[in-house]
Amino acid sequence: MNLSKSMNDEEERHVRENMSEEELVILDILTRPAPELTAEERNEVKKVARELLARLKGLLVLNWRHKIEARSQLKLAIEDTLDYGLPRAYTPELYRQKCSALFEHVYESYPERNAGVYA
Repeated sequence: MNLSKSMNDEEERHVRENMSEEELVILDILTRPAPELTAEERNEVKKVARELLARLKGLLVLNWRHKIEARSQLKLAIEDTLDYGLPRAYTPELYRQKCSALFEHVYESYPERNAGVYA
């Protein structure tokens, strides 16, 4: 029962947040467990999550994990997008943590260009 209810809650969350599963994962990485955000700041972070996902998908080339340049471009895209779009509630230390967590997520979730846990 609990599993069924939690799945329904998550499905409702997709509708409530108006985001795909992939976007929600990025949003969760950026907002959990910190920082505390206002509604306006949360909307900014949602926009960043959408932009970042679109940008990252364009950078995932064949065998990207094995190419230093491809990994570097991915890290730089994450850092640039977060630096430009995140609200001031993110401290420099928190920014670095979120960049690292997002790169790790992409590395684990997207082994190849058109293959990933969301495909």
